[in-house]
Parts: sequence; structure tokens; C-alpha cells
Amino acid sequence: MNMKIAFVGKGGSGKTTLSSLFIRHLAARGAPLVAVDADINQHLGAALGLDEDEAAALPAMGARLPLIKDYLRGSNPRITSAETMIKTTPPGAGSRLLRISEDNPVYDACAHPVLLEGRPIRLLATGPFTDSDLGVACYHSKTGAVELCLNHLVDGRDEFMVVDMTAGSDSFASGMFTRFDMTFLVAEPTRKGVSVYRQYKEYARDFGVCLRVVGNKVQSEDDLDFLRQETGDDLLVAVGHSDWVRAMEKGRPRPYGELEEPNSRALETLYEAAVGAYEQRDWERYTHQMVHFHLRNAESWGNEKTGADLAAQVDPSFVLSEDLVVPQPA
Repeated sequence: MNMKIAFVGKGGSGKTTLSSLFIRHLAARGAPLVAVDADINQHLGAALGLDEDEAAALPAMGARLPLIKDYLRGSNPRITSAETMIKTTPPGAGSRLLRISEDNPVYDACAHPVLLEGRPIRLLATGPFTDSDLGVACYHSKTGAVELCLNHLVDGRDEFMVVDMTAGSDSFASGMFTRFDMTFLVAEPTRKGVSVYRQYKEYARDFGVCLRVVGNKVQSEDDLDFLRQETGDDLLVAVGHSDWVRAMEKGRPRPYGELEEPNSRALETLYEAAVGAYEQRDWERYTHQMVHFHLRNAESWGNEKTGADLAAQVDPSFVLSEDLVVPQPA
């Protein structure tokens, strides 16, 4: 099973910390996985143990978007050129598709190996929002590369893609929020902490998004009661203080096996919830949503920007599924 997992939440909620812990938990399980930093503030690399220089040198997917488009386009006759591809362009007959555990030009150009629990995982990053982007670029132009890759990702057995999303409700500016089997919303036990949850719940309701809340910085039974009251059955698990995390944040990493048992158990609960969500995936609905957002983007700005009728890129007979054979480059 390939499971696409998103971590969302307000800034400062501990979203990146928890996504990095979940990535370590998967690595400790031996699961093949790709980690993606799609936050406007790029901190996932550091949370996974990279030093400042290594984290700053991560290849930016946004800067390699032409290569990504050219590769994914493949021989799809409905896409006249890579330049006419936008972030929501769906795959069709002839498109190249991605798998977690393969070698391909996209990973060669964009992935950085990170050693976790004695084995390498691939880390991808959108690239930071820089001073040169101010006033002339939208951050979603950076995350477009991630959305394209998610649209072209098919399943392998027991594999994961874990995406640390941008804070707040910004991800709803594109269709990327529908690309995940499970969305974990990290919420602190405060009014501000649950406000993003309410936004996500409202936006996601019509799209069948599987949303579960992970309480963080929970220090008392009163904190837990507050989260239960505000999020109801969506509350999956709560995480408290961690000396292991504090040591990591101080640059004094300890072996993952020394993580406190209650927190390790909480991460296993996340794993079990993700596996359960995958079993409910409807490939036809998944593909329909992809096409839905592509047509919306084409009409609102894509056709004008590219000078092409992007609705023609949709292959009406194509349904993304785990049974597809992935064409390899010539």
C-alpha cells in the first residue's frame, strides 16, 4: 500500500516536529517512504537531523519544475508541451507515473538522502520563499511541483509519502488537500489551536477528506477534555512533553528507540489510522477530484497563462490505480 499522509496545523503547533517523528517511526518499521517539506518555512530537514548547511542546500523542487513537467508528460498526446502543464495537470495514457521505491530523473534532481534508523530515505523540499519572491510570486507556485508529483504517484506495497504542509488553511488554495489518504491536523489545546481545525473541517467536508486531530503539547486532563470538547470524534490521539524531542531540538539527538513509550504508542496509532484510511480509497473519486480541480484552474487562470485549452489535457478514460504499469524513460 502506498499511503499519502499530510500533516497540517497552525504555525507553532508542532506540525513539523510530529511529522518528523512519524517519518522516523515509519523508518524504524522499515517502510519505504519519501518525505516532503511543503511548508513556506522549511524546517523538516533540520527536524530529521540535517545541520543548517545541509538543510539550506536541499534541492528546490520549484526550481526544477521544467524537468519535472517534461518527465511526467512522457508521451501523453493530450499534453502538447511541458510548458502547457500546470500544477493540476492530471496524468493520462502515455504519462510517466512515479513510485516511491524507484529511481527516476525527478528523484535524481530533487531528492536528498537522509539516514534514519540506519537506512536512507528520500527527502524532497519545495524550496523556501525568498526575498526575491516578495511581491512577484505566490507560494503555491512553489508547491505546484509537489501537487504534480502527487497527481502522478501510484501505489507500491506498504509505502508512504509524508508531506509537511504549509501552516494554516493555505493548502486549500489548490486541490492538493484532496491528494491524501489521511490528513493529520496538529492542534494545541487552545482556542487558536482548534481554529484551523474548524476551517479544515468546513473546507474538507464536501471532498471526503479523511481528517483526524492529533493533540499536541497536552499537559493535563483538562487540556485533553478541551480538545475532546472542541474536536469530538476527530481527536485521534494526544501527545505530551517529550525529553527526547527537547534533546533533538538542542542538537543532541538520541536513538529513536529511546523515545518515550507513550509517544511511541501514539505514533503507532497514527500508523494504524493511516493504514485504515488507505483501505477506503476510491480510485475513481480520487481521479475525478484531480480532474475537477484541474478544470477549475484551467478556467480561472491556466488557459490564459498558457494560451492553450487545458481541458483538452483530460483523458476521460484514464483512472489512476495501483494496477497501472509505470512507463519507464527511453
